[in-house]
Amino acid sequence: MVPEVKISSSCRTMPVIAMGTSSWPPVDLETAKAAILQAIKTGYRHFDTAFSYGSEKPLGEAIAEALRSGLIKSREELFITTKLWASAAERDLVVPAIKMSLQNLQLDYIDLYLIHWPLKVSPEMRGIPVQNKEHLSPLDIKSVWEGMEECQRLGLAKAIGVSNFSCKKLDQLLSFAKIPPAVNQVEMNPLWRQKQLREYCVGKKIHITAYTPLGANGTKWGDNRIVENDVLADIAKAKGKTTAQVALRWLYEQGVSIVAKSFNKERMKQNLEIFDWSLTQDESNMINHMQPQRKCVTFASILGPHDLALELDAEI
Repeated sequence: MVPEVKISSSCRTMPVIAMGTSSWPPVDLETAKAAILQAIKTGYRHFDTAFSYGSEKPLGEAIAEALRSGLIKSREELFITTKLWASAAERDLVVPAIKMSLQNLQLDYIDLYLIHWPLKVSPEMRGIPVQNKEHLSPLDIKSVWEGMEECQRLGLAKAIGVSNFSCKKLDQLLSFAKIPPAVNQVEMNPLWRQKQLREYCVGKKIHITAYTPLGANGTKWGDNRIVENDVLADIAKAKGKTTAQVALRWLYEQGVSIVAKSFNKERMKQNLEIFDWSLTQDESNMINHMQPQRKCVTFASILGPHDLALELDAEI
C-alpha cells in the first residue's frame, strides 16, 4: 500500500507517489492508456497529468475502462492531479479551462488542480522555444488565483495549488489568498534538493510534490546524473536496491510526495517498492552533500533565454 498525506483545505488524502503521464517524445493515446491501466494494476492510485501534456484524454479513457472492467470499484479510489495551462492563465478562463480538462478526463471533479507555470503565454504562441518574447508575460497571480478558488468553491476541484512557484511568488499569493495553496509541485531530487523552499513550505503548511525525481533521463531536457550517480549506486548496491529506488526513498524521507514516470512494467513496480526499508543516517548524509546542485528543467531551456524566463529561473 502507498502511504497517503493530508493536504490543506481538502477532505481528501493524497497518495505520496503519483504516476507521471508526461512523455517525451509524446506517445500515442493507446500506448499511454495501456501504460496507465498497467499502473492501476500495479497499485498506483494517484495520476499526474496536465492539459499541456496531451495525456488527459488517455488517462480519462483508462479510468473509464478500469471502472468498466472492475479493476477499480469507484472513481473515489483514484486521486487525479491536473494543471491550468499558461495560455488560460486569466481570471475568466480558469473555470472554462478546468471544465475542458474534466471533459478530457471524463470526470466530474479533479482532486488537485494546479497553476502549471508562474507566467502567462499568449494563445498566439506556436511552438517552443518562443520566437517572440511578447508572447510571454508575468502572471497576474491575484486574479488567476480567484479563478482557482472559484473552481474549488464550485466543487470542480477538491484542492488547488501551484507548480514551479518560488518563495517570493508564494509570499505574494499568501498575502491575498482566501484558500491557501495545498501543494507546490517543483523539481526536486538529490541533485536539486530545494532546501530553502522546503523549509518555507513546511512553515506555511504547503505540501511539496517533487517532479523530475530521477533527472528526467531520456528526455531532451534531462540526463543520467541521478540514475548513474556513483554515490546513489554505492548505496543501492549495499542495500540490494536500484539507484532510482534510493533516490525516491530519499525524497520520501524528506516528507515530500513524488511524481515518477515510467511506462516500463518492471520499473513501475520498483518505483512503488520504497516503503518497507529506509536509509541510514550516514546514507542520508551522503545524499545530502551530493554536488553539484543543478536543475534539469529551466524555463530558459524550454522557452528560450528571454528576460522573464531567466528571472523565474533565478527565483526557484
